[in-house]
Order: sequence, then structure tokens, then C-alpha cells
Amino acid sequence: MAQVLKSDQSYTFSRIFDLKIPADELAIELGYTLTRQRLNLPRFQGELDRIQELRARIEEILPYVDLASETSRREVLISRVVSELVHYTKAQLRIEYPIKVSTQLQGYLDYLLRTQTELLVIEAKRQDLDYGFTQLIAEMVALDQWNKTPEQPMLLGAITTGTVWQFAWLHRDTKHFEQGLGSYRVPEDLDDLMRILVAALS
Repeated sequence: MAQVLKSDQSYTFSRIFDLKIPADELAIELGYTLTRQRLNLPRFQGELDRIQELRARIEEILPYVDLASETSRREVLISRVVSELVHYTKAQLRIEYPIKVSTQLQGYLDYLLRTQTELLVIEAKRQDLDYGFTQLIAEMVALDQWNKTPEQPMLLGAITTGTVWQFAWLHRDTKHFEQGLGSYRVPEDLDDLMRILVAALS
């Protein structure tokens, strides 16, 4: 297979997205493997006391908002979900967080949430989740190499348009990605989505 990233060039996560590389090819080039399958993601089993209120707020505003831009999706949908996630988990939230592992793995993470033992990265996209997954893979590889936390053997990453969320697992010991085939819609699947996100940081 031809080399995807040129060793004499510098890349950012957003530039990797623009290259339109299949996610599995990028994973292989970075020393990882990837399969696509249905994920059996853990769910938080406790009470989510504000989930109905969040759904109602989102459903109320959606008819009046143009979601054509990534900024509008982040402001109206993604930020609300992420804010609720912080409420439930008390995770540290970093927005547009800069990270540099190498000249091929660098850039800004849209959302990085961190507890004492867990990390979760969320990448926002207006559309094109397929190549968005490629960008997410690059970001998760960077996090894997940047944050050597043996107490977190699995790293979860999410990509979202605001209305659709998809996930990828990284088995850090075997360097193997599982790209989820399923998707979760907002507001329809909000309860299930939030339980996955809360479990990832618990």
C-alpha cells in the first residue's frame, strides 16, 4: 500500500481530514489496525435527572435554527450535550485543545473531557462522517501516545454532526480500533447517547 502521509511534510488533524484517506489505511500507516463492527458500549445505569429537560430544550429550539454550518451545530446541539456530560461526570472540559505528538499528529481537539482516570475526545463535523472518522483515528492515536494512562486500557472517541453521533473504541494494548457501525440521533436517542458518554467517563 502506498504511503499515505509523507515523512517530509507536516500534518494537522484537519489537514488529514481534507486528504480523504480511508480510516483503516491511516490506522495501518500509524501502526494500528481497524475493523468496523457493532459496538457493545457500556451504559451508565444510574439516574440522569436532567435528561428530559435537555431533550425538551433541544426540541423546542430546533425548528428555529439553521444547522447548515458546523458552528451552529456546535453551539446549539453539541455544546448542550457536552455541558450536560460535565454536569453528570464533573470531567474537566477543554475546547479546541492543542496537542502535538509529532509533525504528523498535531492540531486541535474540538472537545477533550478528562477525569482522573478517563479520557474522551469528541470531534465535531458539519457532514462527511466517513472521513471525519479518519480524523478521529488520528486524534485518538495522538491521545494514546500523548497520555500514557495504564488505568485506561480502552479509549473512546466520538464523532458527531450534532444530530448524529458515532463511536470508535481503541484497545490500547493491542493498538486495535473498533469503528462502530451504529449511530445515535439527537434528540431521538438522547437518553441512550448520554448513558454511553457518562459511562465512558465513569
